[in-house]
Amino acid sequence: MAITHAAIAAAGVSLLFSTAEPLTLALAVLGSQLPDLDTTTSFIGQICFPLSSWIEDRFPHRSVTHSLLATVALAAIVLPLGYGLGGIWTAAALPLGHLLACFSDAFTVKGVQLFWPNAAWAISVSNPKRRLRTGGPGEYWVLAAAVAVLCLGIYVAGGGGVTRTVGQSLGLKDSAIATYNQKAATHHVYAEVKGVWAIDRRDASGRYLILGTAGKEFVVMDRQQRLYKTGEQLLPAKLTTATGEPARTTIQTITFNDEPAVAKLEQLRSAAGEGWALVSGELTIDFPEEVVQPLQPDRFQTATLAGSSLRLEFCSLDQALELLQDQYAIGSVTVRLVRPVPGF
Repeated sequence: MAITHAAIAAAGVSLLFSTAEPLTLALAVLGSQLPDLDTTTSFIGQICFPLSSWIEDRFPHRSVTHSLLATVALAAIVLPLGYGLGGIWTAAALPLGHLLACFSDAFTVKGVQLFWPNAAWAISVSNPKRRLRTGGPGEYWVLAAAVAVLCLGIYVAGGGGVTRTVGQSLGLKDSAIATYNQKAATHHVYAEVKGVWAIDRRDASGRYLILGTAGKEFVVMDRQQRLYKTGEQLLPAKLTTATGEPARTTIQTITFNDEPAVAKLEQLRSAAGEGWALVSGELTIDFPEEVVQPLQPDRFQTATLAGSSLRLEFCSLDQALELLQDQYAIGSVTVRLVRPVPGF
Protein backbone atom coordinates (compact mmCIF):
# COMPACT_ATOMS: atom_id res chain seq x y z
CA MET A 1 0.00 0.00 0.00
CA ALA A 2 1.11 3.58 -0.56
CA ILE A 3 1.16 4.32 3.16
CA THR A 4 3.41 1.34 3.88
CA HIS A 5 5.86 2.36 1.18
CA ALA A 6 5.87 5.90 2.61
CA ALA A 7 6.51 4.71 6.18
CA ILE A 8 9.32 2.33 5.13
CA ALA A 9 11.04 4.99 3.01
CA ALA A 10 10.76 7.72 5.67
CA ALA A 11 11.99 5.36 8.40
CA GLY A 12 14.95 4.16 6.33
CA VAL A 13 16.04 7.64 5.29
CA SER A 14 15.64 9.02 8.81
CA LEU A 15 17.89 6.32 10.27
CA LEU A 16 20.45 6.20 7.46
CA PHE A 17 20.83 9.99 7.21
CA SER A 18 20.24 10.71 10.93
CA THR A 19 17.68 13.35 10.01
CA ALA A 20 14.22 14.52 10.94
CA GLU A 21 14.17 17.31 8.36
CA PRO A 22 10.66 17.56 6.86
CA LEU A 23 11.93 18.22 3.31
CA THR A 24 14.23 15.18 3.37
CA LEU A 25 11.50 12.88 4.68
CA ALA A 26 8.99 14.32 2.19
CA LEU A 27 11.34 13.55 -0.70
CA ALA A 28 11.78 10.02 0.60
CA VAL A 29 8.00 9.58 0.70
CA LEU A 30 7.68 10.97 -2.83
CA GLY A 31 10.38 8.60 -4.07
CA SER A 32 8.58 5.65 -2.48
CA GLN A 33 5.44 6.36 -4.52
CA LEU A 34 7.14 6.66 -7.91
CA PRO A 35 7.48 2.90 -8.59
CA ASP A 36 3.69 2.61 -8.76
CA LEU A 37 3.50 5.08 -11.63
CA ASP A 38 3.12 1.96 -13.80
CA THR A 39 -0.51 1.44 -12.78
CA THR A 40 -3.52 3.76 -12.96
CA THR A 41 -5.07 2.19 -9.86
CA SER A 42 -2.34 3.40 -7.50
CA PHE A 43 -2.50 6.67 -5.55
CA ILE A 44 0.33 8.25 -7.56
CA GLY A 45 -1.03 6.72 -10.76
CA GLN A 46 -4.38 8.47 -10.30
CA ILE A 47 -2.65 11.80 -9.69
CA CYS A 48 -0.42 11.42 -12.75
CA PHE A 49 -3.02 9.62 -14.87
CA PRO A 50 -1.77 10.45 -18.39
CA LEU A 51 1.76 9.31 -17.55
CA SER A 52 0.70 6.22 -15.59
CA SER A 53 -1.71 5.20 -18.36
CA TRP A 54 1.06 5.51 -20.95
CA ILE A 55 3.43 3.33 -18.85
CA GLU A 56 0.69 0.82 -18.01
CA ASP A 57 -0.08 0.25 -21.71
CA ARG A 58 3.54 -0.58 -22.50
CA PHE A 59 5.09 -2.33 -19.49
CA PRO A 60 3.96 -4.98 -16.99
CA HIS A 61 3.28 -3.87 -13.43
CA ARG A 62 6.40 -3.93 -11.22
CA SER A 63 8.83 -3.97 -14.09
CA VAL A 64 10.52 -0.85 -15.47
CA THR A 65 9.50 1.55 -12.69
CA HIS A 66 10.45 -0.94 -9.97
CA SER A 67 13.96 -1.51 -11.27
CA LEU A 68 17.42 -0.50 -10.14
CA LEU A 69 17.73 1.20 -13.53
CA ALA A 70 14.86 3.50 -12.58
CA THR A 71 16.56 4.30 -9.25
CA VAL A 72 19.80 5.20 -11.06
CA ALA A 73 17.87 7.37 -13.54
CA LEU A 74 16.19 9.24 -10.67
CA ALA A 75 19.54 9.77 -8.95
CA ALA A 76 21.06 11.11 -12.16
CA ILE A 77 18.22 13.63 -12.45
CA VAL A 78 17.89 14.88 -8.86
CA LEU A 79 21.43 14.71 -7.45
CA PRO A 80 22.75 17.53 -9.69
CA LEU A 81 19.84 19.61 -8.37
CA GLY A 82 20.83 18.80 -4.78
CA TYR A 83 22.07 22.24 -3.78
CA GLY A 84 18.79 23.80 -4.84
CA LEU A 85 16.90 21.26 -2.73
CA GLY A 86 18.91 21.91 0.42
CA GLY A 87 22.00 19.76 -0.17
CA ILE A 88 23.13 16.62 -1.91
CA TRP A 89 21.98 14.37 0.92
CA THR A 90 18.55 15.94 0.94
CA ALA A 91 18.18 15.25 -2.78
CA ALA A 92 19.48 11.70 -2.33
CA ALA A 93 16.44 10.94 -0.16
CA LEU A 94 14.26 10.73 -3.30
CA PRO A 95 16.11 7.91 -5.13
CA LEU A 96 16.74 6.16 -1.80
CA GLY A 97 13.00 6.23 -1.06
CA HIS A 98 12.41 4.73 -4.52
CA LEU A 99 14.97 1.99 -3.88
CA LEU A 100 13.47 1.08 -0.49
CA ALA A 101 10.00 0.83 -2.03
CA CYS A 102 11.25 -1.49 -4.79
CA PHE A 103 13.11 -3.64 -2.30
CA SER A 104 10.08 -3.93 -0.02
CA ASP A 105 7.94 -5.10 -2.96
CA ALA A 106 10.35 -8.01 -3.38
CA PHE A 107 8.77 -9.51 -0.25
CA THR A 108 5.31 -9.68 -1.82
CA VAL A 109 3.67 -12.60 -3.62
CA LYS A 110 4.50 -11.31 -7.11
CA GLY A 111 7.91 -9.75 -6.47
CA VAL A 112 9.51 -7.21 -8.81
CA GLN A 113 11.64 -7.14 -11.94
CA LEU A 114 14.44 -5.50 -9.99
CA PHE A 115 17.02 -6.01 -12.74
CA TRP A 116 14.84 -4.88 -15.70
CA PRO A 117 15.31 -5.10 -18.68
CA ASN A 118 16.15 -8.62 -17.50
CA ALA A 119 12.68 -10.18 -17.15
CA ALA A 120 13.60 -12.28 -14.08
CA TRP A 121 11.44 -11.63 -11.03
CA ALA A 122 13.21 -10.82 -7.76
CA ILE A 123 11.36 -12.50 -4.88
CA SER A 124 13.02 -12.57 -1.46
CA VAL A 125 10.99 -15.40 0.11
CA SER A 126 11.00 -18.74 -1.71
CA ASN A 127 7.86 -20.10 0.00
CA PRO A 128 4.83 -18.36 -1.59
CA LYS A 129 2.77 -18.86 1.58
CA ARG A 130 5.20 -16.70 3.53
CA ARG A 131 5.18 -13.77 1.14
CA LEU A 132 3.24 -10.63 1.95
CA ARG A 133 -0.08 -9.89 0.32
CA THR A 134 -0.93 -6.26 -0.40
CA GLY A 135 -3.41 -5.11 2.25
CA GLY A 136 -3.12 -8.39 4.14
CA PRO A 137 -2.49 -8.79 7.89
CA GLY A 138 1.24 -9.21 7.32
CA GLU A 139 1.48 -5.82 5.66
CA TYR A 140 -0.17 -4.11 8.61
CA TRP A 141 2.49 -5.61 10.89
CA VAL A 142 5.14 -4.26 8.53
CA LEU A 143 3.44 -0.85 8.56
CA ALA A 144 3.38 -0.78 12.37
CA ALA A 145 7.05 -1.74 12.51
CA ALA A 146 7.97 0.93 9.96
CA VAL A 147 6.14 3.63 11.93
CA ALA A 148 7.96 2.52 15.11
CA VAL A 149 11.31 2.67 13.31
CA LEU A 150 10.42 6.10 11.93
CA CYS A 151 9.71 7.37 15.46
CA LEU A 152 13.05 5.92 16.58
CA GLY A 153 14.83 7.57 13.65
CA ILE A 154 13.35 10.98 14.46
CA TYR A 155 14.27 10.56 18.14
CA VAL A 156 17.85 9.56 17.28
CA ALA A 157 18.15 12.42 14.78
CA GLY A 158 17.01 14.86 17.46
CA GLY A 159 19.92 13.68 19.57
CA GLY A 160 22.41 14.32 16.78
CA GLY A 161 22.56 10.89 15.17
CA VAL A 162 23.16 7.30 16.21
CA THR A 163 26.76 7.81 17.32
CA ARG A 164 25.97 10.90 19.35
CA THR A 165 22.85 9.43 20.94
CA VAL A 166 24.73 6.30 22.02
CA GLY A 167 27.62 8.43 23.25
CA GLN A 168 25.25 10.60 25.23
CA SER A 169 23.62 7.60 26.88
CA LEU A 170 27.08 6.33 27.87
CA GLY A 171 28.12 9.75 29.15
CA LEU A 172 31.00 10.14 26.66
CA LYS A 173 32.57 13.60 26.82
CA ASP A 174 33.04 14.04 23.06
CA SER A 175 29.35 13.32 22.44
CA ALA A 176 28.32 15.82 25.13
CA ILE A 177 30.53 18.55 23.62
CA ALA A 178 29.25 17.82 20.10
CA THR A 179 25.66 18.07 21.33
CA TYR A 180 26.40 21.34 23.13
CA ASN A 181 28.05 22.82 20.03
CA GLN A 182 25.00 21.86 17.96
CA LYS A 183 22.35 23.19 20.35
CA ALA A 184 23.98 26.14 22.16
CA ALA A 185 23.24 28.66 19.40
CA THR A 186 19.49 28.32 19.91
CA HIS A 187 18.92 26.85 23.39
CA HIS A 188 20.27 26.80 26.90
CA VAL A 189 22.08 23.52 27.44
CA TYR A 190 22.48 21.81 30.81
CA ALA A 191 25.04 19.31 32.05
CA GLU A 192 23.50 16.41 33.94
CA VAL A 193 26.39 15.35 36.15
CA LYS A 194 27.07 12.33 38.31
CA GLY A 195 30.35 13.01 40.07
CA VAL A 196 32.25 14.54 43.00
CA TRP A 197 34.06 17.73 43.99
CA ALA A 198 37.80 17.58 43.46
CA ILE A 199 38.63 19.33 46.73
CA ASP A 200 36.97 16.90 49.15
CA ARG A 201 35.31 14.17 47.03
CA ARG A 202 31.82 15.06 48.24
CA ASP A 203 28.92 14.25 45.94
CA ALA A 204 28.49 16.92 43.26
CA SER A 205 25.76 15.26 41.21
CA GLY A 206 23.12 17.56 39.78
CA ARG A 207 22.17 19.89 36.95
CA TYR A 208 24.43 22.75 35.87
CA LEU A 209 23.96 25.42 33.21
CA ILE A 210 26.72 25.15 30.59
CA LEU A 211 28.27 28.53 29.85
CA GLY A 212 30.85 27.34 27.36
CA THR A 213 33.65 24.94 26.56
CA ALA A 214 37.30 25.05 27.57
CA GLY A 215 39.11 22.56 25.37
CA LYS A 216 37.39 19.24 26.05
CA GLU A 217 35.85 20.46 29.29
CA PHE A 218 32.80 22.55 30.21
CA VAL A 219 32.54 25.73 32.24
CA VAL A 220 29.29 25.38 34.21
CA MET A 221 27.23 27.43 36.64
CA ASP A 222 25.23 26.14 39.59
CA ARG A 223 21.99 27.60 40.93
CA GLN A 224 23.92 29.97 43.21
CA GLN A 225 25.71 31.41 40.15
CA ARG A 226 29.05 29.86 41.13
CA LEU A 227 31.30 28.71 38.29
CA TYR A 228 33.20 25.44 37.98
CA LYS A 229 35.20 23.67 35.33
CA THR A 230 34.68 19.98 34.70
CA GLY A 231 37.86 18.00 35.10
CA GLU A 232 39.20 20.52 37.63
CA GLN A 233 36.82 21.56 40.41
CA LEU A 234 34.04 19.21 39.29
CA LEU A 235 34.96 15.61 38.48
CA PRO A 236 32.15 13.86 36.56
CA ALA A 237 31.94 10.09 36.51
CA LYS A 238 29.21 10.56 33.89
CA LEU A 239 28.09 13.71 32.09
CA THR A 240 25.23 14.04 29.65
CA THR A 241 23.63 17.13 28.17
CA ALA A 242 19.99 18.20 28.18
CA THR A 243 18.49 20.91 25.99
CA GLY A 244 16.51 23.52 27.90
CA GLU A 245 14.66 26.70 27.06
CA PRO A 246 15.28 28.69 23.87
CA ALA A 247 18.48 30.67 24.38
CA ARG A 248 18.30 34.33 25.28
CA THR A 249 22.04 34.89 25.13
CA THR A 250 23.80 37.67 23.21
CA ILE A 251 27.53 38.25 22.75
CA GLN A 252 29.23 41.62 22.31
CA THR A 253 32.87 42.42 21.59
CA ILE A 254 34.45 45.45 23.27
CA THR A 255 37.84 46.80 22.21
CA PHE A 256 40.08 48.95 24.43
CA ASN A 257 42.76 51.22 22.97
CA ASP A 258 44.69 52.36 26.05
CA GLU A 259 41.59 53.87 27.63
CA PRO A 260 39.74 53.53 30.95
CA ALA A 261 38.28 50.04 31.04
CA VAL A 262 35.58 50.65 33.63
CA ALA A 263 33.83 53.36 31.62
CA LYS A 264 33.08 51.00 28.72
CA LEU A 265 32.12 48.04 30.85
CA GLU A 266 29.75 50.10 33.01
CA GLN A 267 27.56 50.62 29.97
CA LEU A 268 26.68 46.91 30.05
CA ARG A 269 24.88 47.05 33.38
CA SER A 270 21.55 48.13 31.91
CA ALA A 271 21.87 45.62 29.05
CA ALA A 272 22.47 42.77 31.48
CA GLY A 273 19.35 43.62 33.50
CA GLU A 274 18.58 40.80 35.90
CA GLY A 275 20.70 38.34 33.95
CA TRP A 276 24.42 37.67 33.96
CA ALA A 277 27.13 39.52 32.06
CA LEU A 278 30.21 37.30 31.69
CA VAL A 279 33.45 38.80 30.39
CA SER A 280 36.13 36.80 28.56
CA GLY A 281 39.31 38.01 26.90
CA GLU A 282 42.85 39.25 27.54
CA LEU A 283 43.84 42.83 28.37
CA THR A 284 47.15 44.56 28.91
CA ILE A 285 46.81 46.90 31.91
CA ASP A 286 48.98 49.76 33.26
CA PHE A 287 49.09 48.92 36.96
CA PRO A 288 49.09 45.14 37.46
CA GLU A 289 50.48 45.52 40.97
CA GLU A 290 47.14 47.02 42.03
CA VAL A 291 45.11 44.02 40.92
CA VAL A 292 43.97 41.82 43.80
CA GLN A 293 43.02 38.39 42.53
CA PRO A 294 40.44 36.49 44.58
CA LEU A 295 41.79 33.00 45.12
CA GLN A 296 39.11 30.34 45.61
CA PRO A 297 40.62 26.86 45.16
CA ASP A 298 37.21 25.26 45.02
CA ARG A 299 36.01 27.52 42.16
CA PHE A 300 36.90 28.12 38.55
CA GLN A 301 39.49 30.91 38.33
CA THR A 302 37.78 33.52 36.19
CA ALA A 303 40.73 35.96 36.36
CA THR A 304 44.46 35.25 36.09
CA LEU A 305 47.32 37.75 35.96
CA ALA A 306 50.66 37.15 34.24
CA GLY A 307 52.88 40.23 34.22
CA SER A 308 50.77 43.07 32.87
CA SER A 309 48.39 40.70 31.05
CA LEU A 310 45.03 40.11 32.72
CA ARG A 311 43.12 37.11 31.35
CA LEU A 312 39.38 36.91 32.01
CA GLU A 313 37.29 33.76 31.45
CA PHE A 314 33.55 33.95 32.12
CA CYS A 315 34.31 36.64 34.70
CA SER A 316 31.24 38.35 36.16
CA LEU A 317 30.76 41.99 35.25
CA ASP A 318 31.00 43.06 38.90
CA GLN A 319 34.29 41.25 39.38
CA ALA A 320 35.69 42.60 36.10
CA LEU A 321 34.81 46.15 37.14
CA GLU A 322 36.51 45.62 40.49
CA LEU A 323 39.67 44.22 38.92
CA LEU A 324 39.89 46.97 36.30
CA GLN A 325 39.19 49.89 38.62
CA ASP A 326 41.42 52.85 37.62
CA GLN A 327 43.12 50.72 34.96
CA TYR A 328 43.83 51.74 31.38
CA ALA A 329 43.54 48.73 29.08
CA ILE A 330 44.62 47.57 25.64
CA GLY A 331 42.96 44.57 23.98
CA SER A 332 39.47 43.21 23.52
CA VAL A 333 36.94 41.16 25.44
CA THR A 334 33.70 39.39 24.58
CA VAL A 335 30.76 39.91 26.90
CA ARG A 336 28.18 37.15 27.06
CA LEU A 337 24.80 38.45 28.25
CA VAL A 338 22.82 35.53 29.64
CA ARG A 339 19.19 36.28 30.43
CA PRO A 340 17.66 34.70 33.54
CA VAL A 341 16.69 31.05 33.13
CA PRO A 342 13.29 30.21 34.67
CA GLY A 343 13.57 27.66 37.45
CA PHE A 344 17.35 27.76 37.57
